[in-house]
Amino acid sequence: MASFIPNTLSTSKLHSYLLSAVAPRPIAFASTIDANENVNLSPFSFFNVFSANPPILIFSPARRVRDNTTKHTLHNVEATKEVVINVVNYDLVHQMSLASTEYPEAVNEFEKAGLHMLESDIVKPFRVAESPVQFECKVNEIIKLGTEGGAGNLVICEVVKLHIDDDFLNEDKTINQNKLDLVARAGGSLYSRANKGFFEIPKPLSNLGIGVDIFPDHVKNSMILTGNNLGMLGNVETLPSKDEVDAFVNDLGARYPKIKEATHREKHTLARKYLSFGDVQSAWKILLS
Repeated sequence: MASFIPNTLSTSKLHSYLLSAVAPRPIAFASTIDANENVNLSPFSFFNVFSANPPILIFSPARRVRDNTTKHTLHNVEATKEVVINVVNYDLVHQMSLASTEYPEAVNEFEKAGLHMLESDIVKPFRVAESPVQFECKVNEIIKLGTEGGAGNLVICEVVKLHIDDDFLNEDKTINQNKLDLVARAGGSLYSRANKGFFEIPKPLSNLGIGVDIFPDHVKNSMILTGNNLGMLGNVETLPSKDEVDAFVNDLGARYPKIKEATHREKHTLARKYLSFGDVQSAWKILLS
């Protein structure tokens, strides 16, 4: 394993490692205005949600690594204490990328990117009409993390109004995340498309998983089962009873006549097959047979 002390690396190299490893990151498409009400629009992937009560989003317009200059967005939120954070979906990604170009101050990136300005209800910066979700925010605080190139500036934003396009809502008013089709940033020029990679895992909060520590040793130390397999097995609330195991194995015998005489390795291989289908209960019955 390669290991590094951060201060022994150049900032650009460290920046590359951090952004490639901490990925994918959601994108804040930040709309601001300056003291003279000139419009600015720029994307930032140092971004996330940090609180629901109060509703807090934080993004960071970092100092440029190459020359230690700061960005127009930072100047604007310092001056006005307002921002609209627009989310970015796949239909918007190339216009978002174009808006990231470092145009001179007072150039309107909405116009450069061919995007439409939509008036906000509470704050002065405009919303991106094409964005499926828009957050009008007041800036509570800006925390400067350093003075050298690459240093972040945490813009702590409190959401004062949010807007969600009806086309992306389910009947119960929850967001249809597949339809939303968000994109996220990785390292270099790479992006990730969320709805191409969604999968579902039962929340541990919904049931008290037994945990890996109480597994039989042959399961816990298996050379066949993966860490993900063990995690799935550990998320059940109770193990199948002996009667349940016996009944299952008797039924299974028609397809696998030698299941009762199978080795641990053979049972683990078969259990892993069931786990690949999400059938955790059947996998456990095989392992306990």
